Amino acid sequence: MKIVVVDDEKEIADLVELYLNNEGYQVFKFYNGIEAMKCIESQSIDLAILDIMLPDINGLTMCQKIREKFQFPIIMLTAKETEIDKITGLTMGADDYVTKPFRPLELMARVKAQLRRYKTFTHQKSNMITFKALSIDKDNHQCLLNNQLLSLTPTEFSILWLLCENKGKVITVDQMFQELWGEKYYTNSSSSIMVHIRHLREKMHDSAENPEYIQTVWGVGYKIG
Repeated sequence: MKIVVVDDEKEIADLVELYLNNEGYQVFKFYNGIEAMKCIESQSIDLAILDIMLPDINGLTMCQKIREKFQFPIIMLTAKETEIDKITGLTMGADDYVTKPFRPLELMARVKAQLRRYKTFTHQKSNMITFKALSIDKDNHQCLLNNQLLSLTPTEFSILWLLCENKGKVITVDQMFQELWGEKYYTNSSSSIMVHIRHLREKMHDSAENPEYIQTVWGVGYKIG
């Protein structure tokens, strides 16, 4: 699992990174908010640990920006102990709050608890998939990108759902025909999938040359993530 750690106190950031690595997590460590936000936008993050006091943008602002697009758990770190700071953080979308100085093992327990809750929730919500700024809801047949509703045809929606459901895996054109139409791929319809993919990319403002979402695996098929 991928965890972002942001703290301008190098010793604390390094210590948190060490403990997380020992637990087997992949850590993206930053000493400022701007670089961390770039990482969050480009990676499939599972949890973020944010210090409130940062040299560029504060952790509360980061939390607010993250919540505009992503639902992964956020744990706030701060030297402040006042109740209003905790309330502000939770109001802006934080899931938990740890006050400095803290025991690393306590933080690890909080991390595990949040990830456990998030995984359980995600499993229960199996008909909704979120990836980066994309959210697709199978039950309501809706797709949101950057909180904007995409107007997709049933076929476009089905293709996008199939790709998201198999995130990280290549889906061949043959598999798409089999899954979506219940028949094997045939040559006369070879351009059909390509047209649907092109329309999807146009609606998502995605690029075939430098894709953020739908990637072409030449000679094989397509994948997302």
